[in-house]
This record gives sequence, C-alpha cells and structure tokens, in this order.
Amino acid sequence: MNLDFSQIVPSIPYILKGIGVTIQIVLASAIVGFVLGTILSLFKISRSKPLIWLADLYTSIFRGTPLVLQLLLIYFGLPQILGFDIAPFPAAVAAFGLNSAAYISEIIRAGILAVDKGQREAALALGIPYRKMMGQVIMPQALKNILPALMNEFITLTKESALVTVIGALDIMRRAYIVGGEKFAYFEPLLFAGLIYYIMVMGLTLLGKVIERRMRKSD
Repeated sequence: MNLDFSQIVPSIPYILKGIGVTIQIVLASAIVGFVLGTILSLFKISRSKPLIWLADLYTSIFRGTPLVLQLLLIYFGLPQILGFDIAPFPAAVAAFGLNSAAYISEIIRAGILAVDKGQREAALALGIPYRKMMGQVIMPQALKNILPALMNEFITLTKESALVTVIGALDIMRRAYIVGGEKFAYFEPLLFAGLIYYIMVMGLTLLGKVIERRMRKSD
C-alpha cells in the first residue's frame, strides 16, 4: 500500500470550494422538493380522483426509476427535445427536486393523516375555510410529527448530490475526482471527499436532534 496524503494538501482548498456548490444544489433542491411535495400530498388527500391518480403516478415514476437516470435524462435528454443545452446546476436542482418531491409527498401525507380527525372536523364545524384550516391548524401539527423524516430526506439528498459529478458539476466529489486525475492517485482525494460528506451529514444529524428537542419542549 502506497498512500501519500501530503500530495493532495495543495489541492485541499480547491476541493473545499466544492462545499459551496454542494450546499447550493442541496438547498435549492430541498426547496423545490418541499414545495412540490406539499402540493402532491394535498392532491393525495383530496377528494378528486384525477388529482389522486396524477399524484400517485408522479410518485411511482420518480420512486420507481434510478435518480441517476432522471439526472441524465434532464441533462442529456431534454436538450435533444428543447433544442438548447441545460447547465449542470439547474439540471441537478430539477432532478433532485423532482425526485425528492415524490418522497416528501408521502412523508407529508402521512403526517397530515396522523393529525387527529377531530380537529379537522371541529375546524370545518366552525366554518374555517379549507386553506386556512390546512395552513394554520393541520400543517403545523403535521410538520412537528414529520420533522425527523424530513431531516432524513435532507440528509439523503446531501449524500445523493454527489451524483452531479456525472454531469460535470464542480461539487465536492467532482473536484476530488479531478485532483485524483491530476495526481494519478484517486484514493486520497476521494477519501478526503468522503470525510467532508461525513462531517456534513453528522452536522445535519445533530442539528435535526436539536430542533426536535426544542419542538418537544414547546409542546
């Protein structure tokens, strides 16, 4: 075994710059996923069969196909149809956001259904409009119940963001791969990239636990 981590020391700042790219992709994708996932969850609990069917079809497609396939279809396939190229960043956000929405919709749907039906019936009996009831009565309670699941999805999204290396986005993984090619040694920079992801994930895990404890105390 011939490992020499000193050779990647000059390239560490270059790899660390990828953290910003990764965070931007993850945050943008999480916002898209949460907004779209919320809409889909409302479709799933609605009384409209077409909306339920549409939401279920969407979920089955994005949960039933590989994320990397979705990413490649958006980055390489859509330009063939649209007639213009898509940059790596918006392609990544679109792929991760659309994929995450399928999972988040199920999480939010379960959270809404877990709220006591009596509260919904009481709100309707008081004449509270549906939108106001969902926004001020049901959703706040549902979010408290699903916070751990949402945090797990955010952590999963952070790890899966490494897939953007296949479309050339200069995230942590891509930069580590480039350094490996320049040094003709891939183990050291990739291991360093793994350490960065591990620290990020552990940080998110601790943050999730802190938020969960505070929300429990507020109950």
